[in-house]
Amino acid sequence: MSETPSTSYSVNQPNSSESEQSLSTRHFNVTEPVVAKRICFYKSGDPQFNGIKMVINNRSYKTFDALLDSLSKRVPLPFGVRNISTPKGRHSITNLEDLEDGKSYICSHQRKMKPINLEQASKKPLAWQISRPVSARRRAVQLARENEDGFGHRESKITTPKKMLVFKNGDVRLRRTIVLGKKNTQTFEAFLDYMSELMQYPVVKLYTTDGRKVPNLQALILCSGAVVAAGREPFKPSNYDSLGYSRPAKLLGIANRVYPKANAKSESENSKKWKVSVLTSDMPSAGTSSKVYITLYGDHSSSGPIFLDGEEGKLFQRGNEDIFTVNTGNIGHLYKIRIGHTNAGNSPAWHCEEVQLLNLFSGEQFSFPAHRWLAWDRADGEISMELPVLQQGQPILPVTVYEVHVTTGELWNAGTEADVYISVYGERGDTGSRQLLRSQKPKKFLKGQVSEMGRFLICLAGNGWFLDKVVIKDPVTDLDYTFLCHRWLDQGQDDGNIARELTVTDASTRTQPHCNGWKFQKGNMLQFYNRLTRGFICLSPDTRVDALGDKKNKYGLFDVNVKRRNICIFSSHQMPRLALALVNGHVIGKVGNATCCELCVHLQPNGCAILESARNPGHTVTFNLQGQVADETTGYAGLSKEFVVHVKGVFHHGAIILLNTSPCQALSLRADGTCSGAGQQQQESYWKVHKIGSGVCMFESVRNPRMYLKIKDDQCNGTGTGDEYCHFKIEKNLETGSVSLESVQNKGIYVGLLPDGQTKPVINTGERNIFFYPQVIKFGREEPMGTSAAPNQEKKDFREPQLQPAKAQKPVSQSLSTFPPSKEMRNPQGGECPLPSDDEWKVSMLTGNPGTEANVVLWIYGDRGVSGPISLGKDNRKQLFLPRQEDEFQVKIKNIGNIYKIRIELDELLNEQSEWNLQRVTLQHLKSKKTLNFPANTWLSKNHDDRDFLCELPAVEAGKPIYPIVLYHVYVYTGDMEQADTDSAVYLCIYGKRGDSGLRLLHKSGIPVTFQRGMVNAFEVEAVSLGELQKVLLRCEAGAKSQIWYCDKVIVREAENNSEYVFNCERYTQKDSKLSVFLNGKENKFAIQK
Repeated sequence: MSETPSTSYSVNQPNSSESEQSLSTRHFNVTEPVVAKRICFYKSGDPQFNGIKMVINNRSYKTFDALLDSLSKRVPLPFGVRNISTPKGRHSITNLEDLEDGKSYICSHQRKMKPINLEQASKKPLAWQISRPVSARRRAVQLARENEDGFGHRESKITTPKKMLVFKNGDVRLRRTIVLGKKNTQTFEAFLDYMSELMQYPVVKLYTTDGRKVPNLQALILCSGAVVAAGREPFKPSNYDSLGYSRPAKLLGIANRVYPKANAKSESENSKKWKVSVLTSDMPSAGTSSKVYITLYGDHSSSGPIFLDGEEGKLFQRGNEDIFTVNTGNIGHLYKIRIGHTNAGNSPAWHCEEVQLLNLFSGEQFSFPAHRWLAWDRADGEISMELPVLQQGQPILPVTVYEVHVTTGELWNAGTEADVYISVYGERGDTGSRQLLRSQKPKKFLKGQVSEMGRFLICLAGNGWFLDKVVIKDPVTDLDYTFLCHRWLDQGQDDGNIARELTVTDASTRTQPHCNGWKFQKGNMLQFYNRLTRGFICLSPDTRVDALGDKKNKYGLFDVNVKRRNICIFSSHQMPRLALALVNGHVIGKVGNATCCELCVHLQPNGCAILESARNPGHTVTFNLQGQVADETTGYAGLSKEFVVHVKGVFHHGAIILLNTSPCQALSLRADGTCSGAGQQQQESYWKVHKIGSGVCMFESVRNPRMYLKIKDDQCNGTGTGDEYCHFKIEKNLETGSVSLESVQNKGIYVGLLPDGQTKPVINTGERNIFFYPQVIKFGREEPMGTSAAPNQEKKDFREPQLQPAKAQKPVSQSLSTFPPSKEMRNPQGGECPLPSDDEWKVSMLTGNPGTEANVVLWIYGDRGVSGPISLGKDNRKQLFLPRQEDEFQVKIKNIGNIYKIRIELDELLNEQSEWNLQRVTLQHLKSKKTLNFPANTWLSKNHDDRDFLCELPAVEAGKPIYPIVLYHVYVYTGDMEQADTDSAVYLCIYGKRGDSGLRLLHKSGIPVTFQRGMVNAFEVEAVSLGELQKVLLRCEAGAKSQIWYCDKVIVREAENNSEYVFNCERYTQKDSKLSVFLNGKENKFAIQK
């Protein structure tokens, strides 16, 4: 870029006297010359600004701030010169020494600099250009011409001038009237600059008066006549008004206007105007410092909250009558009003005497006697009230006191101390937002508690609360209305929402989440316990079945064989040819391949299971009180068909388990060493079992090796080292299917949970806070190899693989000897393996049970690049990835540096039931024999909602992964625009300094319908740590019904280091387009790739 030499410069001297003194002194005392720099300064984004040529030395400007102050007087910027940068904006100048002689620099009032064409700016302006000062409007026209795309298209332009009122965000007193025309609406960015100069503060965003964001010129043109100009702060509701000087806050979805005077223009307008007279009592302290609002309800609609504003400090004082004129819109015939205040200020309590209304068009008058306090600490504790219209002294609608019963969930840490609000909607309007204050119990919203609220209705808002349901009792009709929720209202749980909209539901249709489905996986050995008979189901050699066996009866063990979905065959472990069967409604033993042996498993909310005939629905496995098979003579009261299912081998040595505390929570180890029963049922809650003796075990955290569960010094945490304080006796509870952990060192002391989920040593008082429901992630071996926590060397036995978690692996030796490639070794294209070369590797994959017939795709990541996708076994599916088989492939990998992770994906499934249990992946360099281990022990499937079809595995060195596996929480915001929603598949790829996560389908959000208008959908992406995130790629595959999608933004949160990345989008994605959103430092940049 060329710099323009200057022929004339101006030197700024402080004053004449100082100049003379400095000149006289300079002649005699100067020992070294004063270095002067000739600099030219231009204005950011203004090519018509000719530049300011100045001479800079250490005498004219002592500090850098003095230079900024001088430039602020000469460069026309809204807030003066606050930033000086190089022409391309790459480097910011922060001191005088950084300035170079003969160079040009750009001045800006904000950190973001807009580049200009220096060659054009340095040219001498023509006469007519000099006589006409540069304005933001002219600059907007020039920017619009430069911003035309290759097809000559521009943004939407206004053809007819439109008058608009602009308010400062949160301050209705600062407002400007503008006229939208062609000159100031060439581009949206130029319009924001124009507004910044007009409002005298940086305008970054525009909002409508009801808080909706104005994203572009088209939305600006469609605004009703008033907008709110804001910086980077969020929208602040206030009394914005496009037609007058006072207007109440316009809430979301509500259109209302308030006028201090009634200037009638037409009958239609006058019919919507009301004169409101509010009388405050003459009682002591009857006045209020709060803002008062009123809502009018008619048979057509409601006015929404209208704030009655005026001169501050003079409204609603003791004995006063305050009169207002409000515009409500066409609400129809009035039948009630609601009046209340915001409970703000030093003396918010208010005693309202009466409210009077006058329809300015019809002359109809209404009087609403109140005579009551509106205060949290007086009367009934309400700060709002509803008053019905009176006819002949009687209300046309009764005022009903509803009972609200709020049930907090049974989950640990489900209670809250936050404020809870409720708003109930019915055929005759709504109750408004009411805080739930009054309860018969001193502490409200505790775990499992039903709080009976004695006044009006419900609005749900609060932080950190698991709401089970809400029941509203109507005393007039004696009806109960049930609103089921069973979700978190917590910014850190579920979808992060702290407000929920509930509809009336039938309580009988409620479904509870289950965590017992894992028990019915193929190969598991089960026992069925009957609570009524207190015995186990036993299948005798003579095919008779009863429910009288004890837990050590060998005929009470059954092996699971899954036929399809929840239909299983339960074969006797002692006699594999026999299985439980239902014949003519009676349970007996039959040959296992008969259709009568196929039983459908129905899991119940109480954790039990019902076994129903798949061939004859309605016939179930049922026993009488004596433990015999029920017949027609057995009464209904004496029947028992629910069974507690127990799995054998849960606490074998080396097993990986979850200790569930509720259907969706588990005991987890936190980063500070404490334990909580409110953890998620994910890898962070995995425990490895170390069997010490009969019924005695230790529990080591899988995510944090060498940290054990312990009870010591009246503390229960996960900081144990494997000593005797970490030994626990397993007490099995047959009635519940749970276990209790008793300390061996402190007999009678158990691992217990407090209401907030924290662990604490407790005694057994019969409560359920010591119950844990184990879930096996990986079975161990029956006989322990020793009591040490250190794992053993893996064996080459593929029938019973002794796999350990990734973080507990034995260090991998770089000189590990391996056998040369065999004849069975295959590459992705088939054929025999050639002689080893520098880029040839052997890939070994160990399959668990079951295998898969799907095509497997492999990516390999190194610190210099990535190799993939590599298709494994595409041409020979039937012989690969069989159960308990290790398959080997020979692949060529280019020089990608040190390998640190791989990605495995299932592709081209041959049937819908295809799933795969991957145990381990090994990479071996054929020439150097260097071996890399990637422990997996994971499930891949495309037809199970709780499993993914791809996974990432980090390389393990010295027993620990090179980089950890991180769970990224992704929140996708769909815009609140017309046609913003989509029913198409949406994919996401996250990019960081250490590669990418791969393209992931966003489908598991916990709700059936996603990407709807105004909705926030939460997803989880598990990947090897990507380091600092840089960008994301969103892909929307348009379907037949919806071809566009408006994405507002994407937020990615990494919980481990409390970091959050925001990727703004704010645009539509067209059909078959890819949207890439980049984050560069603190600035967001966007690009659409088609």
